[in-house]
Amino acid sequence: MDSKITFCEQCREDVEYMVNMVKINDRLKDEVYEYVGEKAVCISCNNEVYVVEVADRNLKALYDVYREKNNIISLEKILEIPLKYGIGKRPLSLLLGWGEMTFSRYYDGDMPSKQYSEILQKIYNKPEFYKNILEDNKENLHSQQAYEKSMKKVKQILGEQISIGPKLDLIIQYLLYKCEDITPLALQKALYYVQGFYYAFEGEFIIDKDCEAWLHGPVYREIYNRYSTYRFDPIEKVENFDISVLTTAEKTILDSIIKNICCYSGKTLEAFTHMEEPWLRTRKGLSAEFHSERIIEKELIGEYFKAIKEKYNMLTPGDIESYSKERFKQIN
Repeated sequence: MDSKITFCEQCREDVEYMVNMVKINDRLKDEVYEYVGEKAVCISCNNEVYVVEVADRNLKALYDVYREKNNIISLEKILEIPLKYGIGKRPLSLLLGWGEMTFSRYYDGDMPSKQYSEILQKIYNKPEFYKNILEDNKENLHSQQAYEKSMKKVKQILGEQISIGPKLDLIIQYLLYKCEDITPLALQKALYYVQGFYYAFEGEFIIDKDCEAWLHGPVYREIYNRYSTYRFDPIEKVENFDISVLTTAEKTILDSIIKNICCYSGKTLEAFTHMEEPWLRTRKGLSAEFHSERIIEKELIGEYFKAIKEKYNMLTPGDIESYSKERFKQIN
């Protein structure tokens, strides 16, 4: 029994009311259903009063009985699906080829059709079925991250081994996990600096791909193609990342790049690279507007950043700050 305040039509004033559990018969889609619901009554006159929360709970109880009798998936299971498979409501609708707000409506309590209910029930009960949908329809998703995140989830459910992926992909995921509002341009420059400073401190290259000397600085073509649809907008943030896949050295250097390099805009970092030997030497003899695919040799990057480490007397990756601040002064 609960005691709260509402307006009573009989008493014509705000009154306390009680909530009692009662059997209710309501009509839904031309059929009457009986369920245990709630009845709010005025303490002063004992007449029934209207309470929004009580009406909402009764409607849900009616829908629950209807769902059970007509074999429609329960709201509780619908609410679990996005959490279970690590996918958003809108991306799930797109994955299934539905209207982009369809699953959101079901998530908010709307009743799915029999056909859609059967699909959702099968998704809930059979992770392998969902995995096949995810793989077959991944082009419907607007984000590679959404696909990778959900695939990882469903593989965990199925007990399948999860590949930690190429090092370059792990670096990108970590940058998108830690950085706020990083654009494709800024990401490209961050990867270039990760490559250079990792070599300077560790004596080896962390990225096996080559970057090219484009108009706007060093670019990893494969990564450019992956995120080109974002254009000048920030890339979708990664919400979860397993830090254990990175070594202590990798994480330390990445964290310093994030703090001391990724704090600048993509255009600012572009200006940084336009003053540096690897990009300048690779584009030597080319006009400023010439679209080149010349590769910036890894050895050139390594030699340059090793020399920078020595010049600025960098003892730890945290000392990258001195270099980035001087570069910023030079372009301003």
